Amino acid sequence: MPTPTKGPRLGGSPAHERLMLNNLAAQLFENKSITTTVTKAKRLRPVAERLITFAKRGDLAARRRVLGRISDKGIVHELFTSIAPAVAERPGGYTRITKIGPRKGDNAPMAVIELVLEAYSPKQATVKEAEAVAQANSTPARDEPAEPAQTEAPQETQEQAPPAEPDVADGPHEDEAQEAADDSKE
Repeated sequence: MPTPTKGPRLGGSPAHERLMLNNLAAQLFENKSITTTVTKAKRLRPVAERLITFAKRGDLAARRRVLGRISDKGIVHELFTSIAPAVAERPGGYTRITKIGPRKGDNAPMAVIELVLEAYSPKQATVKEAEAVAQANSTPARDEPAEPAQTEAPQETQEQAPPAEPDVADGPHEDEAQEAADDSKE
């Protein structure tokens, strides 16, 4: 659910604001792009995206919920048959708000809100992200021991390697484990 906004509502009452946003959403679905004030565009975005999400579901219950908000059956039909399949692969962000110059009469900030109907392509990894991943894979973690664990190596390399000296802080239990490992090799 969208969080309530602080300050005065767009209309005079909550019912007026709800009707105004539903009408703006209907016009957005009909025309694919509308010009309105920045405040109305920002308040319209969650309403329109929620209706598109219902349309992506495509079942009868979703259609009835959208018809509860938008009374024009032609616009609802267009939403379900043309807009929803166009944004089916998109995980969200069905609208785009672009600010334009101020309105001539009262200098109100204006914006164009439009549906994003282009084909969706997942975000490609940037060069910095690729370098960060490569660096994380190449450097050992701090919790790992300094020596790599020896796995089934030939006998010559194990005999030639000098024995690791135990740290004083590690305690005697590591000496016993080292001796047990040496006994099992022989």
